[in-house]
Amino acid sequence: MTMDLTRRQLLQRVSVIGAFTALGSTPALAELLRAPRLIPWRNWSGGQSCLPADRLAPKNLDELTQVVRQAPGKIRPVGSAHSFSALVPTDGTLLSLSYFTGLLDHDAKTLQAEFAAGTPMSRMGTPLKDIGQALQNMADIDYQTLAGAISTSTHGTGKNFQSYSAHVCGLQLVTATGEVLDCDSTRHPEVFSAARVSLGALGVATKIRLQNRPAYRLRERQWIAKTEELLEDLDKNTRENQHWEMLVVTHSDYALSIALNETTDPATPPIPADEEGGNEFVTLIEKIDKYGSDFPDLRRTLLNNLRHLASFDDRVGDSFDIYANVRTVRFNEMEYSVPAEHGPACLREILKLIQDKDLRTWFPIEYRYVKADDIPLSMFEGRDSCSISVHQHYQMDHHNFFAAVEPIFWKYNGRPHWGKLHTLNAKNLQPLYPRWQEFIQIRQALDPSGKFLNAHLSSILGVN
Repeated sequence: MTMDLTRRQLLQRVSVIGAFTALGSTPALAELLRAPRLIPWRNWSGGQSCLPADRLAPKNLDELTQVVRQAPGKIRPVGSAHSFSALVPTDGTLLSLSYFTGLLDHDAKTLQAEFAAGTPMSRMGTPLKDIGQALQNMADIDYQTLAGAISTSTHGTGKNFQSYSAHVCGLQLVTATGEVLDCDSTRHPEVFSAARVSLGALGVATKIRLQNRPAYRLRERQWIAKTEELLEDLDKNTRENQHWEMLVVTHSDYALSIALNETTDPATPPIPADEEGGNEFVTLIEKIDKYGSDFPDLRRTLLNNLRHLASFDDRVGDSFDIYANVRTVRFNEMEYSVPAEHGPACLREILKLIQDKDLRTWFPIEYRYVKADDIPLSMFEGRDSCSISVHQHYQMDHHNFFAAVEPIFWKYNGRPHWGKLHTLNAKNLQPLYPRWQEFIQIRQALDPSGKFLNAHLSSILGVN
């Protein structure tokens, strides 16, 4: 009996040591032996990981406040693991809001709806449609939880459309002491203003009220055009389409142009996930790169003829079905938002760098527009912006490529997406945000001991 128990304990400890080894960590063996039930966490791309001391999922507000009060170390909330930056990793408590889901309340007159903060965006469209409402805009994926999306200023595209955070009209926040604050423009207004983009550094959001609009359908239309022609027609494309973006094919002269517009036309039959949102297009690019990367001229010729190989969407459906796409290929991503007027110059410089240095990348560059807002840590605070995203397949090293591109974003006064990869710290970030100190003071007042911080947040917020 003693031998069996010892063997079982040994196997437990070996599994934990293996987990640490896989994560590249070398803590003391004694610490490993005291924590045989640690469960590793990784994000969607596999680029971020940690081994928290506890992984907890409180079932209600009372349990949540107890966890916050009693947790001995740091706490980081976790959603769907779709952030590429190191917002989540902690060796303390990883806190899931998986029980905080669903539509909680709504107002038919004001077109407002309140959701539990852990609700995945993918599960909001149908409940909203059932009450005659819809989100005003959406990102092109909907895997994120609502709290995660607003905490990082996640956005879609459209010159007249703001991020998710700008449509928050109320929220509930559990602070570091376990106090529950109901916040809006009249109750704790300073906290409310900052908490709409908080990086999870002010506390744990438990419910969020959104300003919506009547339910609607969208038509999506895709077409291939030369990148330079699309840049020259930017004013027309962004003026004539409610939502417009392009996916620029590196090492080629072309881009996939995508336009979404409201319509009353009937819905078209759904298409397979591997064909929607440019997925088929991306898959073809990957295959061409795989076999043509050693032959740059041939690769360029093949990529320039993609318009003859891929099929392109022209479909109608409920807004939430058209905005969001299934992503069939994993990747790591860096995104910066530059002043809207600098978007074309920034993109051209990135494309020239990739061409001149023959940088190995095949993922299209995503190019979008977002309207200004008034949230202290929003990437779009005080300025209309152009968001430019570069990607690298999750099995390819992204460091050299991103390191080469990032200084171009800096040149154009770019602000990094909080949920995506960048190398800036507080010293670099503060000059980019006129209301930076406002957020810092509120964070210090709500969480002076830094309970909700990890190493990444301490670096980007300048907290010792």
